[in-house]
Amino acid sequence: MMKWEKLLSFERFGEEIGEGSSTPLRSAFEVDYDRIIFSAPFRNLQDKTQVFPLPEHAFVHTRLTHSLEVSSVGRSLGKAAGEFLLEKYPSLSSLGIHSASIGSIVAAAALTHDIGNPPFGHAGEEAISDFFRLHEWGKVWQQQVSKEQWADLINFEGNAQGFRMLVSKDNGLKLTYATLAAFTKYPRPSLIGQRDLARKSQKKYGFFTNQLADFDQMARVLGLEKISNDAWARYPLAFLVEAADDICYNIIDLEDGCTMGLLSFEETLSLLQPILGSQLDKAKLKQRTPSQNLGILRALTIGQLIRETVQVFGSQEQHICKGNFDKALTDLISSAKHLAEISSISVKKIYRSSMVLEKEAVGFQVLEGLLAVFSKALYQQSYAPDQLSGKDKSILRLLPEDFPLKGPGNTGNPYLLLRTLVDFISGMTDKHALSLYRRVHGIALPGH
Repeated sequence: MMKWEKLLSFERFGEEIGEGSSTPLRSAFEVDYDRIIFSAPFRNLQDKTQVFPLPEHAFVHTRLTHSLEVSSVGRSLGKAAGEFLLEKYPSLSSLGIHSASIGSIVAAAALTHDIGNPPFGHAGEEAISDFFRLHEWGKVWQQQVSKEQWADLINFEGNAQGFRMLVSKDNGLKLTYATLAAFTKYPRPSLIGQRDLARKSQKKYGFFTNQLADFDQMARVLGLEKISNDAWARYPLAFLVEAADDICYNIIDLEDGCTMGLLSFEETLSLLQPILGSQLDKAKLKQRTPSQNLGILRALTIGQLIRETVQVFGSQEQHICKGNFDKALTDLISSAKHLAEISSISVKKIYRSSMVLEKEAVGFQVLEGLLAVFSKALYQQSYAPDQLSGKDKSILRLLPEDFPLKGPGNTGNPYLLLRTLVDFISGMTDKHALSLYRRVHGIALPGH
């Protein structure tokens, strides 16, 4: 059984065991939050699509604003759960743990929950996977890597990319193991013996094969339960990070859909009303503008969902620590069926709207096009240097200065090469990816 005394360790990834601590001014977990806020990978979320292409005349959410809001909800969930835990385990107070400490872990992890997402949202993830699975200059690498490495490449996973970025020495974050574990919704590698489909944490994977040692080290420090040869039980606070995301994307994507005119205000109100119950005062709605009403309805709804989620967390805490519980908390709250209805309507009217589908189509074209020109040049240089063209050489010069190029005919580590290429492409903002695509395909000149 997992113990909170170990789960809430102050130890940091990348530092010697015993160096981790809090200060009188900031807890170790508040330091995590601050480091993330000022990091380059987090800033890049500002120009990455959440759902809608960025319009000129209406505010909709980017990955950055979405992440900030998920973090805010996560902090509320964590603090409320912390009150429960401190009452149940009073010895935690003597270790310097406060409810705010637990709120900070969830807030920091929630802040990073989309940090590994490529340009163009989930379409970007699929585009990278499809490139290696289906494109001639993607498939050509299969014989050069192991089956575990190939499984990583043909199933690009933003969660695993996020873990890679958070532990990267280049980013220098050195987060606490607690925040890293709270971030990791899927504590398994891409290729495992057998997935347990009843466990939500095995739906996807959470780290690449070359990060297995990093994850194992984190699991040992925190005392995470191992449930099979190649999978672990989810860190308990990761359930709260997941819930914060579930709450925000359901409610706030609905708000954006209404703002963009894909749903009427009346439709939006009818979806939120069953969650709010007696909290909804329809008479007051007539005194405000639709935009003001949307903001108030969103706030009231999120507050109600937070209360319901914390209640479920408290009732399941013991099973969670034993590794027996493995479901989304929001699937068990009293408003679960109402959230499911919002999700169903959102799929039909928002996620499949023409503007969203057009954005996804652009994402597929852009990411495939970028990967193709760089992958071809890298393959020619490594395995067929006599076929390396002047265009290929120019393309290679566009790669970052620290890219692990080994020179013509030197294959080096092909998995590292491809992993770094995917880092380069997936780290781009939507606008940067589109701009570079136009330039390498001769559609636009530099500076245009």
